[in-house]
Amino acid sequence: MMITPDNLPNDVATLKAMVLAGRAENNRLAHEEQVLTAEVLRLEARNARLDHIVSVLRRARFGRRSEKQISDNQIELALEDIETDHGIEDAKAEKGDAIVRREGVKKRRANRGHLPKHLPREEVVIEPDNKNCLCCGGALHVIGEDASERLDRIPAKLKVIVTRRPKYACRSCTDGIVQAAAPSRLITGGLPTEAFVADVLVSKYADHLPLYRQSQILSRDGIEINRSTLANWVGFAAFELAPLHERLMEILKAAPKLFADETTCPVLDPGRGRTKKGYLWAVARDDRPWGGSDPPAVAYTYAPGRGGEHAQRILAGFTGVLQVDAYAGYNKLEPHVTLALCWSHFRRRFYDLAKGGNAPIATEILRRIGELYDIEAEIRGRSEHERCAVRHARAKGLVDELKTWLEEQLARVPKSSTIAKDIRYGITRWDELSRYLDDGRIEMDTNTVERSIRPIALNRKNALFAGSDEGGANWAIVASLIETCKLNDVNPHAWLTNTLTKLVNHWPQSRIDHLMPWNYNNEVKV
Repeated sequence: MMITPDNLPNDVATLKAMVLAGRAENNRLAHEEQVLTAEVLRLEARNARLDHIVSVLRRARFGRRSEKQISDNQIELALEDIETDHGIEDAKAEKGDAIVRREGVKKRRANRGHLPKHLPREEVVIEPDNKNCLCCGGALHVIGEDASERLDRIPAKLKVIVTRRPKYACRSCTDGIVQAAAPSRLITGGLPTEAFVADVLVSKYADHLPLYRQSQILSRDGIEINRSTLANWVGFAAFELAPLHERLMEILKAAPKLFADETTCPVLDPGRGRTKKGYLWAVARDDRPWGGSDPPAVAYTYAPGRGGEHAQRILAGFTGVLQVDAYAGYNKLEPHVTLALCWSHFRRRFYDLAKGGNAPIATEILRRIGELYDIEAEIRGRSEHERCAVRHARAKGLVDELKTWLEEQLARVPKSSTIAKDIRYGITRWDELSRYLDDGRIEMDTNTVERSIRPIALNRKNALFAGSDEGGANWAIVASLIETCKLNDVNPHAWLTNTLTKLVNHWPQSRIDHLMPWNYNNEVKV
């Protein structure tokens, strides 16, 4: 019946009840509209993702011959990164919208399935702080509980952690139920513990085990978790760890001296059905050779190219000494950055010539540079002032003699010969090569950062390429923190477990430095 002024009741209480009922109905409809809007946005995003994945598969299956060279395993690896990006999007959306978070929880709970009965269970009971009735002070009794199961993973062993939260009520009173709050989780409503997600990250980025292989390993224990689900977990973790990566870069750029290098990071280019060349730029600090107190660290940053503009962006704000190879892209950092070049790169130019035999000039160059390295081996670990003093006393004269000798040889050999080009490489960069003589903090080479590049190369060999530019960025975030753990002799799995747990429990931004890997052994563990 349509309500009009003529048929409204005259009773005030009835009118109030009608108004309240109308408000409640409006609130219900508004809530349903919010839920539907969030669901529509989620489905639109999902459709866009599926369209992207289908286009990749279609080109790999039906494209030109050059595009068909992408194997099934390569497609799986590319999809890992695409779906990891989706995990980051989901995490970001759930962080900012309670309705989206509830829908995500509902979806994960509906799809989680049942964990095998043969897996051991470890029960954790979370009791309320106070088990006395707030009304009369009497003892509360258990009337029920909420129980949830999440999948945990420890090396070579799986177990199920059953978390129980008993509910308490008073026998004398009818109102009020007491129950401990549910703990925060990285994947709300999902199966994995933070330790399990940490194991997935370490296996992928430290042990170079792609997610589809991890999925196969899990299936041997009767755990059917597909690659896309694992990728989604990685995305959630990368989202939480991103502020630490950003802070790590800030800390490194505040240092007086850094190393830098870059390595290729092939990225799938769906428009062409093949890969394009991206780069991971590494920035490293290691002051241990001269007794510096700052802990060693490395941070990677993904860039779609190798141009000097990327070096400017990545190292913006850094004003110290930068140890690099002779790549011209770093020249754009001058005059704000002082470049020191690598003797190891110079020496390598003559190694193959000498190895071939009958190359007296190359052999002599290697011998002379070897003498400089012998001096460095003796003073490694001494203070910067001691190192500088020894270099001035013993190495400077050898360096000056080497330059004079190289100039003499350059005048004797054909200008277009390989040996002439290699000699000119050094002579034209002699100031940057000799810079280490006057600063005890500078190393002779960039081997420090090259060692940090090797794990990236190993992962690239197994993963073949990243699925997207965003996948390269995620790779950089997680790899930076894992490799920094390794540089500081910190177990990356233990650190990730502890750090992810703290982050999801609202660790304050003002104390983010306490979460850096080098502080782990001094932190209170959770």
